[in-house]
Amino acid sequence: MMTLRQVRYFVAVAEAGSVTAAAAAVGISQSAVTEALKQLEDFTGVALFERRARGLALTHHGHQFLHHAHNILAAVADAQRALQTAAPSLSGTVHLGVTSLVAGYFLADLLARFRRVFPNVAVEVHEDVRDYVEHLLVNGELDLGLILVSNMTDRDALDCEVVVRSRNRLWLAPNHPLAAAERIALADIVAEPLIQLDIDEMAETARGWWQAAGLAPRTMLKTGSVEAVRSLVATGAGIAVMPDMAFRPWSLEGDRLDARILADLLPSVDVGLVWRRGSPLSLPARTFVELSREHGHGRARRG
Repeated sequence: MMTLRQVRYFVAVAEAGSVTAAAAAVGISQSAVTEALKQLEDFTGVALFERRARGLALTHHGHQFLHHAHNILAAVADAQRALQTAAPSLSGTVHLGVTSLVAGYFLADLLARFRRVFPNVAVEVHEDVRDYVEHLLVNGELDLGLILVSNMTDRDALDCEVVVRSRNRLWLAPNHPLAAAERIALADIVAEPLIQLDIDEMAETARGWWQAAGLAPRTMLKTGSVEAVRSLVATGAGIAVMPDMAFRPWSLEGDRLDARILADLLPSVDVGLVWRRGSPLSLPARTFVELSREHGHGRARRG
């Protein structure tokens, strides 16, 4: 049978990238972690990790299981929260504005958790561009916004709280010549065909990095689809600089891609909650903020 202990140790190893680092993080022996992983792989019947010279990497099955493992641990935490609070009795509506990148790569799990703990609170979601979400917040038409606050402009009328910071890394195919490099800088990739994500002002933000570095990238394609970026990178058509929140090590076609830290200090992509300054939040909205904060901290530990 599978135990919560095995799931927790699996997540620790997946996040740390090695048994040694995971054992130190959870405060137990390496042998206990190794045995838990073996039991879990025996139970699932698949290899969850592949052993590499520099540690462990998730297999395709391991990556799939990691998503379920996070959901298992979140469900346990949410059950505890529901039992310790008056969660089922809370009712009302939260009007939430989101942008497309946040909707695609942060919102679904958060809403699932919120519905699980607060089943009588409705969350009505409005997706739009960041500046229009800000406009609706200032006008009082939304309770909260969940946007890239790193791009936020109306800081006089709005308050915000960062819930997760997502670093930018280089995405490339595993067989790309740069994949074996010890250090990669923007100057090393300026001549590579660049696939640029063009939603949530990502292209405009990237243009600022390149200009600050005095470099002009060779952009081969701009696309509003993260999946297109992933598929093109995985097949070796080009490289991309993308936030960790959108990273998955396999494309929809099953091709693998890797991510590498860039030597250049690039600003993070910050997802945060935003509300109108001076306006008190309703109890359902405050509760949504609290759960989002907890959810964001969990996401930050993963990547």
